[in-house]
Amino acid sequence: MKLFLDIETLPASGDQIALLKDLYQQAKTKSAAYGNTGKGVDFDTFFRNTSFQGEFGRIFCIGYAVDNLPSECLVGSEQEMLTKFWEIAQDATIFVGHNVMDFDLRFIYKRSIINNVKPSRNLSFARYRSEPIFDTMKEWEKWGAQGVSLHRLSLALGLVSPKEKGVDGSKVYDYFLAGKGDEIAEYCKRDVDATREVYKKMTFSA
Repeated sequence: MKLFLDIETLPASGDQIALLKDLYQQAKTKSAAYGNTGKGVDFDTFFRNTSFQGEFGRIFCIGYAVDNLPSECLVGSEQEMLTKFWEIAQDATIFVGHNVMDFDLRFIYKRSIINNVKPSRNLSFARYRSEPIFDTMKEWEKWGAQGVSLHRLSLALGLVSPKEKGVDGSKVYDYFLAGKGDEIAEYCKRDVDATREVYKKMTFSA
């Protein structure tokens, strides 16, 4: 069973603002102590960047597809999403995603611990192999340092880019603030679909 996946994430929740402000001030003080007198990032940028950090960022949705079945998207409370995801994942033999090794799956594991959701699988994150995690970005680059976006790779392979409808990862939080949760979920599913098509091309199984 192949499990294709993608997540969309948000910055920290409002009840962690005070904690983040303390961390922000600590970071500024440490930077100044090392002689960095530049302006650096403002608090809003610091806050938004937590969407890429599993310690404080949150999962908004988890998109997935099993083998050739239609893609679906888990939404709701983070704990409920993670519980359902691990139920689905327990039968998977290969986990496929774009940059899934360095971002999506690591984020999922961190948030699972924080939300007291025990993973059904203890996946190996050993590099330079394609099982049980097949990372389309890593495999395309043959584990080189350079990365490639899913948008660019899709176009190179003659596939439809999931970014063609105007949404991308950098806009997720703004869409969330505008109450466009359904559009975020649809975008997440398009990423899953694109990843599956890229995987088929790369494994000559299209």
